[in-house]
Amino acid sequence: MQQPPTLQAGDMVRIISTARKISEKELQPAVQRLESWDLKVEFGNNLFQEDRQFAGTKTERIADLQAALDDESCKAIICARGGYGTVQLIDEIDFNKFLQKPKWLVGYSDVTVLHCHLHEQLQVESIHASMPINFLPIEEVDVAAESLRKALFGEELTYSFEAEEGSLLTFEQLQVPIVGGNLSILYSLSGSKSQLSSKGKFLFIEDLDEYLYHIDRMMVNLRRSALLNGCCGLLVGGLTDMNDNTIPYGETAKEIVVENTKDLGIPIVFGVPAGHIKENKALIMGRKLKLSREGSKVKMTFDGRAQ
Repeated sequence: MQQPPTLQAGDMVRIISTARKISEKELQPAVQRLESWDLKVEFGNNLFQEDRQFAGTKTERIADLQAALDDESCKAIICARGGYGTVQLIDEIDFNKFLQKPKWLVGYSDVTVLHCHLHEQLQVESIHASMPINFLPIEEVDVAAESLRKALFGEELTYSFEAEEGSLLTFEQLQVPIVGGNLSILYSLSGSKSQLSSKGKFLFIEDLDEYLYHIDRMMVNLRRSALLNGCCGLLVGGLTDMNDNTIPYGETAKEIVVENTKDLGIPIVFGVPAGHIKENKALIMGRKLKLSREGSKVKMTFDGRAQ
């Protein structure tokens, strides 16, 4: 697994959007914070274009992503926001120059498309983390953004949290790579060349604003498509703002996850501080994660990149 170089003061990062449209005003808190980290910030040429709900046409979004991947002066690509649209682009992108000199790609939600493709097809680490649309004003403490800074600059990332009710904590310590992202996106990539394998790895999942029956549909699909074969553990972040039908489904989102995975004999950890939640901590996808526990207290550690 290739690790892109850690950032240094003075490096340039580029903000693009592979999905939903965004305004320059919405990006100001992120620009101020990134500049406070001694980074130079550039915008993709088409970032503020609009085509229906998208940040420009498919052609314009492809052009911005391709330019950022190919530009050696750009040291990290930060996706402005999620929504929908990244999967429209992935098969049109040429990653040859990127593979010669990999750089960090940052985002979550719809950006899971890129994380999965980079991991499964290219064997390059990436960062599942807060995006500029979510950054708080510079005068406020932003735990999510600070974890991204640490990831970008190669510092150790350690998170401790109380595992939520329903977890199956059948481990003392494990250390394997982590992959995954948004459950709906993992489901949408089923059967494509970007579909993940979680064999010998932790699978991280999270989601927002889904119907409970659809959570079950997606979890069943992960099993039937062999994505869970050989998985070492399921790490579950925010399952936020779930919906139900007039006739109740009868199980919570967490119960649905357990129902579809309990016979695999793997640990299941609910409460991972990542996903569509305020304190969306950075996860380095493709890197080994040390997972340990004392009772219901769980500790996650990503080693910093050796300098």
